[in-house]
Amino acid sequence: MSRTFVLGDIHGAFRALKQCFEKASFDYENDRLIALGDVCDGWPETKECVDELLKIKNLIYILGNHDTLLLEWMETGNVPKDWFVYGGEATCKSYGNYIPGFHMALLQNARNYHLEDNRLFVHAGILPGQKLEAQGPSIFLWDRTLANLVLDFHSRGVQYKLTEFDEIYIGHTPIVSPHPILSCEVWMMDTGAGWGRTLSMMDVHTKETFISDPVKSLYPGVNGRTK
Repeated sequence: MSRTFVLGDIHGAFRALKQCFEKASFDYENDRLIALGDVCDGWPETKECVDELLKIKNLIYILGNHDTLLLEWMETGNVPKDWFVYGGEATCKSYGNYIPGFHMALLQNARNYHLEDNRLFVHAGILPGQKLEAQGPSIFLWDRTLANLVLDFHSRGVQYKLTEFDEIYIGHTPIVSPHPILSCEVWMMDTGAGWGRTLSMMDVHTKETFISDPVKSLYPGVNGRTK
């Protein structure tokens, strides 16, 4: 039987991505992956990460804020302001002088969010109390309102229904925990791969998690994200 997985922010950590797939015995032909964005920026193997994702027959890719910077560079050749400070230099080096068209197409066709069975998958979050159609990319890709609420409730041990959705899965805001955390109805999936911590993947239905080794241990001597 096929499975559906959700994956946190990769940030160029191909070795961590492969570990997650291997630990889950991921089936590239039959399983489905919902990636929450930010495949790029930080660790040195963004191109390899995209190549690996494109092997997956049933891939749903959610656009991340870093992905928009990569896409701007791919489409125009211009380096977005401050991109290198946020890990873009490693991304550029991983591609060298050649950008495959299907890599660009992955980001051009990425979704701002994915909704199914009253589960919402989005990179950064949403504004609770507002309809999705009233919000836009600046919220879905950048805003931390929901994440900050969730972290506050989690720290105080408070459970409160924040939205109309049964479950929400977000990346973007890294957590210190080496595994995803659930607070209210929100799963926080970014376990800090971009900062040398772990990359996490979860079976959406069973909640079984598959977690990489700390990324800094997989790339000895290499610096990842600086901000």
